[in-house]
Amino acid sequence: MTTHQANRFSSLIGEIYDAAIAPALRSGVLEQVAHFVGGCAAMIVSRDSARLSIEIHQHFGIDARFRQLYRDRYVELDLLLDRHLNLAPEQTIDVTEIMPREDFLATSFYREWLEPQGAIDLATIALEKTSARTTILQVLRHRSRGTVDDAMRERMRLLAPHIQRSQIMGRQIRARSHTVDDLADVLDGLNTAICLLDADGRVVHANAACRQLFADASLLAMVGDRIVARNTQTDKIFRGLCEIDGGARRQVELATSTDGQHYLLHAFPLKRDRNLPRDVAATMLFVQRASMLPSLAADAIAAAFRLTPSELRVLMAIIEIGGVPDIAAKLGIAETTVKTHLGRLFEKTGAGRQADLVKIAAGFAVPFARRTSGDDRAT
Repeated sequence: MTTHQANRFSSLIGEIYDAAIAPALRSGVLEQVAHFVGGCAAMIVSRDSARLSIEIHQHFGIDARFRQLYRDRYVELDLLLDRHLNLAPEQTIDVTEIMPREDFLATSFYREWLEPQGAIDLATIALEKTSARTTILQVLRHRSRGTVDDAMRERMRLLAPHIQRSQIMGRQIRARSHTVDDLADVLDGLNTAICLLDADGRVVHANAACRQLFADASLLAMVGDRIVARNTQTDKIFRGLCEIDGGARRQVELATSTDGQHYLLHAFPLKRDRNLPRDVAATMLFVQRASMLPSLAADAIAAAFRLTPSELRVLMAIIEIGGVPDIAAKLGIAETTVKTHLGRLFEKTGAGRQADLVKIAAGFAVPFARRTSGDDRAT
């Protein structure tokens, strides 16, 4: 190569890898690849090992009609594609390695598919081979450039491994991106507020329920990228939970908001490599309102602890209201009756206080949020 060609080659390699990160660049890069090797059009094509299916991943210079014709008919007549099923990757082949050129010019593949596009020849190289599929780069040569030559073969051979690695990188990046997006969607569908904190206590990610919790600001709020508790009791609980380490016993704590609502807080330390940056998620914080009656599986609670309907009603009232006098007034029964049912609840569940009953009931919460048209939570 000349110095100019070497510089162009180096620049093209960089653009090939850029396309792994930005898929919108791939079409333009394939065009540059075709021109650099001396072609007028190109496709990246996969075929399964059983020869039952074909996929055109990228294309340049081949219009939709000829791509469809290739899929429907001429792929079966493309001897170069089938030849790669039995060859090692990164080996450039052209027509002369398959048959005499005069015979190729008489084929319907040449006369009906290649020649009408202004091409006189083509070369291919395998980019990737697995037990299931073979992927090739196919470059068409325009009649004005003559047939495939050694320079074209060599340039395709030099570019092929970079195109292959770029494709693998692109798949890995997209797979990770989909995983992250899918996980975020799942978390946003939960009614439990979930927040990821880094090693310094900064918020890395908050799901929709958590963002709404911060927007309400009656229990916790966001100041910058940090969580601030709205009262002294909650602040003490929050700091204690976030200071646990991986070996500490995980605890669930009950906190009360400024408007009197009860919330369950649970911090879960994530396993973390000490060599990772400090801004990587280190702790997962769960916050759930204890009075979410519609989201509790009441039947499951009753079955698990063999509660009578009256005992279940008292348990639900404890979660929603809390105090014995208020429960009695709400249910229209005597305070002594409430205390009797409360004693039976302690006996059947093993709880020692009302806060423990709330925590037990929270374990039967239905995890998925009931979304409404107005449930587009604040960011």
